Amino acid sequence: MYDVVVLGSANLDLVVRAERHPRSGETLLGRDYREFPGGKGLNQAVAASRAGASVAFVGAVGDDSAGTRLLDEAGAAGVDIAHVKVVPGVPTGRALITVADDGDNTIVVVPGANLHVPAGLPPGRVLLAQLEIPLPTVVAGFASARADGARTLLNPAPAILLPAELVSTTEVIIPNQHEADLLGGEDALVAAGVRTVVTTMGEDGAAVVRPDETGGGTRRRYPAPRVVPVDTTGAGDAFCGVLAARLASGAGFDDAMRWALAGGSLATTTAGAVPSLPTAAAIEAFLSGAG
Repeated sequence: MYDVVVLGSANLDLVVRAERHPRSGETLLGRDYREFPGGKGLNQAVAASRAGASVAFVGAVGDDSAGTRLLDEAGAAGVDIAHVKVVPGVPTGRALITVADDGDNTIVVVPGANLHVPAGLPPGRVLLAQLEIPLPTVVAGFASARADGARTLLNPAPAILLPAELVSTTEVIIPNQHEADLLGGEDALVAAGVRTVVTTMGEDGAAVVRPDETGGGTRRRYPAPRVVPVDTTGAGDAFCGVLAARLASGAGFDDAMRWALAGGSLATTTAGAVPSLPTAAAIEAFLSGAG
């Protein structure tokens, strides 16, 4: 049994750096262009693996050079890629990313092979998924995982209307502030049946809402460690992957949140998604004040 099974997307990230984001109809000159392995699923799988978990990634890539590169990168990070489907004649997914000088980013994703992610899952203690793959695949995966006694974590990105059968099988949902608003807010998610809502807020840390005896929600804030950001791409994925890894290890929720926030902060200090994902040793050093 794996510690963490990640069900999600794999993309090649095409990243341009510019002074700022262009306004509507405006053309800007970029200063730098690089390609990185990415996709929320692959990012989170690598993050969980580097945080010390045994990880299986369930996804799909095309039979092209980009797909080969993504599989090589994930395998090199210790992720089991045996459950990744290679789809003939379909391009590997791409993400078009603009990173401004302040580290903020905008992203457009072209799914490609991610539309063909298989539904079958290996056994795991924690299932972590996102919404860059077909929704029915996530719904089926969560139902299967809950039936097998696994913990289920959902990163609802991009934010879409969540069917009741997915909400009912989600233990922890992890939106950012924008996604939480699009989903109706933390209290609405708790009222709909989600057991724990973790809203990430960038440099402001995270807010956790859980149901109380009155049917409402209790709220707690967790601060984020301070860093100087270089590129925020992948920070949310680092948070999700590290949180899944720590929960799978049997750590308490507060400890898992502390690690996840440290992992997310560290990820902003290096350019690129996968290159920025920290190891367990780096997170431990950071938390102890040595990093």
